[in-house]
Amino acid sequence: MRVTEADILVIPGYRGSQPEHWQSRWEFRLSTARRVHQREWTKPVRQDWVQAVVDAVNESKRPVVLIAHSLGVAAAVQAIPKFEKRVAGAFLVAPPDVSNPGLRPKHLQTFGPYPRDPLPFPSVVVASRNDPFTSFDSAEDAAGAWGSLFVDAGEAGHINHESGHGPWPEGLLTFGKFISRLPKEA
Repeated sequence: MRVTEADILVIPGYRGSQPEHWQSRWEFRLSTARRVHQREWTKPVRQDWVQAVVDAVNESKRPVVLIAHSLGVAAAVQAIPKFEKRVAGAFLVAPPDVSNPGLRPKHLQTFGPYPRDPLPFPSVVVASRNDPFTSFDSAEDAAGAWGSLFVDAGEAGHINHESGHGPWPEGLLTFGKFISRLPKEA
């Protein structure tokens, strides 16, 4: 599949993705990408966030490819049962451990637990060995339950601008390989 054959939905996490974040950069670089906007970025409500993802997917005209980061991963995974349109694949980066009672801010825990069923489309989970919002083992376990290809990003923090991942060219290369292998038709 080519970028021009898909509706690419960029799903930021808690506080959104600022202009220097790799998601924002990719959104402007990928011709068919658009952001899933949330009503409240700093006080996320699970039902609202999930519904925003559902609406964006169901409004799409082409097969959808999701690019989710952090809490955006949780919203995307929780939204899957409500999708009416075809999702061709998902690129899921730095999923937080929403079942961890120590996760802060505490309202992020309301997005858990993650479903444990395999995702109904191809997916990649990229995780860091020193992410402050999840353990590496937790991310690897979620990827295994979802049937996702798991990518070890090494010691990359939360894979955001603050951890030195502004443009994140390695991630874009990985995403490019992923989308190129997706079938055009279901």
